[in-house]
Amino acid sequence: MPDWVVDLDGVVWLGAEPVPGAAESLSGRLALGERVVFCTNNSSERGQDKAAALVSHGLPKGVEVVTSADAVARLVEPSWNVLCLGGPGLREALQSVGASVVDSAEADTGSFDAVVVGLDRQLDYHRIDNAARAVRNGARLFASNTDSTFPDTTGLRPGCGAIVAAVATASGSSPIVAGKPEEPMADLLRERLPRGGVVVGDRADTDGRLAERLGWPFVLVLSGVTRRSDLPVDVPTACIAEDLPAAVRTLDSWYPGSV
Repeated sequence: MPDWVVDLDGVVWLGAEPVPGAAESLSGRLALGERVVFCTNNSSERGQDKAAALVSHGLPKGVEVVTSADAVARLVEPSWNVLCLGGPGLREALQSVGASVVDSAEADTGSFDAVVVGLDRQLDYHRIDNAARAVRNGARLFASNTDSTFPDTTGLRPGCGAIVAAVATASGSSPIVAGKPEEPMADLLRERLPRGGVVVGDRADTDGRLAERLGWPFVLVLSGVTRRSDLPVDVPTACIAEDLPAAVRTLDSWYPGSV
């Protein structure tokens, strides 16, 4: 059995609610010595907090989580002065590479090398205004991702892409995007899983395109953004399953020697 790249929102959980059986199915893969890297475009929370949440859902300690904040931070130089429009996960990732980070709520003036945009649940007009102004004044514009929505128990919520679009429109600049399905995230995953893996996700435009970029099989689950009524999708799929446990059972039948 190959290793795994598994999305979080819509695959392992919906908001705070777990997808039934998801944690148990992956715990079984880890117990067999397979490697699972959880990969999310949500940059608002720290990877270690998401890892703790996974443990609370029943995964073993030490689970690996990479986020679009990790991917975009790799594009930032340590000497840069960065304006951050995003949550604590994005701010800490940028600080971890040595950048000087200023929150967009606090920067009415100043010179910046880059503006980095992520999901921000405290968004207001002032923060967008400051970010757009910094870009118009010469800062490079980076986006952790451009997902238009993400799923929770109430349905679809506005994603980072909606925020990026506001800053890009107001600044007249196109962003450099780091998260799924773009090359910075693909590079990060190639380093983590050099022998390759299966990509499991609920979105063809991010998870599916990432798998296509990597040349790895894509398993589409229908527990999140994509529903059966949305099929067919326009990316190659190795398998379409109702949810993660069903996907794991299907792949077990393809690799009978792994169980």
